[in-house]
Amino acid sequence: MKPALASRKPDPAPVPASAHKIAAIDITQHRLVFDTPFHASWDTKPRLHWDATIVRITTDQGLVGYGSGDLMMGFAGHEHLFIGQDPMAIERHYRVLSHINFHYGRCWPFDLALWDLAGKITGQPCWKLLGGLSDRVRAYASSGTLRDPGAMAAVAESYIAQGFPAMKIRFHRGNWRDDVKALEAVRARVGDRLELMVDCNQGWRLPWDTEAPWTLKDALTVARELERLGVYWMEEPLHRADRAGMKALRDATDVRVAGGEMTRELHEFRDLIDGGCLDVLQPDVALVGGITGLRRVAVMAQEHNLIFTPHTWTNGMGVTANAHLVAGMADAPFLEFPYDPPEWGLDRRDYMMAEPLTVDAGGWIVLGNQPGLGYAPNEDLLARTRIG
Repeated sequence: MKPALASRKPDPAPVPASAHKIAAIDITQHRLVFDTPFHASWDTKPRLHWDATIVRITTDQGLVGYGSGDLMMGFAGHEHLFIGQDPMAIERHYRVLSHINFHYGRCWPFDLALWDLAGKITGQPCWKLLGGLSDRVRAYASSGTLRDPGAMAAVAESYIAQGFPAMKIRFHRGNWRDDVKALEAVRARVGDRLELMVDCNQGWRLPWDTEAPWTLKDALTVARELERLGVYWMEEPLHRADRAGMKALRDATDVRVAGGEMTRELHEFRDLIDGGCLDVLQPDVALVGGITGLRRVAVMAQEHNLIFTPHTWTNGMGVTANAHLVAGMADAPFLEFPYDPPEWGLDRRDYMMAEPLTVDAGGWIVLGNQPGLGYAPNEDLLARTRIG
């Protein structure tokens, strides 16, 4: 006689709950219209506005956690899965969000709002709850536009004057040789005063952009030029699915290979690591897994002696959330700081915040000891920019 199948494990003993319950979830959409367009290197269309979605989670005791960075598509109709729950049951909430992510869309700003709330409930900044390794992280200036060589060199000088230790240059001028000319101009101007990264923007495309990505031979040719110019990493040099190509490229060049900013599932990072595809892992808490999920990826990176430094091109709230994770546990050499004025200044990136996220004179993002993620919404401007 065959043994009976094991029955489902009994429910675990209840754990003490916090004194708070989730009482309300409010999600609002906002749009800041630009007086002059932003010509993002990865977008074939000039950007005429910047949308932000703000998540507010309110407890029955009146505390509010805030999150932002993605549009929360697919969350509507799932509020009942969280209302009445203990906001500190973050792992439970992460599992629900991961199921929503599978069936509907990316709703990870909700996780960021939960962490903001957890910090306020416990009276601790999130970087301390996440491990307390440091209260700061060094920023690299992440440019977004495709200037001519002389203008790129001038921008690099301005970053040095503001204390940044590194900058990222975008490639996407139509011919990689033109991209290399801009990089050469920067290196000639700044010497070794800045670490330089290059974003090749080959990993994904916006829906209306049908251009094919580079092949391995294309990427390797560019990598040889980047080696010559002492580039710290080359980001997304191949399509996100070309794992064999990433491994071959990584094996063939001394330049670090970076990627993963839009990788959707955590198991894909496990596979990228096991496959030897990347030197630098770049998932963004606002787009992939939230803080709760990306803690796992940060640990995986540490265990394999890889760099974990998130992509952060969402908004100031998203950048701040990534900074708390990196400062608290990840030991990253730099964190991306989207900043390319006048087209992409703090006034545009952080309009949803009462105070923009800044770096100090040494290029550090200093997070301080305010409970939670340490930011507050700009309620007046959010009221004036609300849509929908």
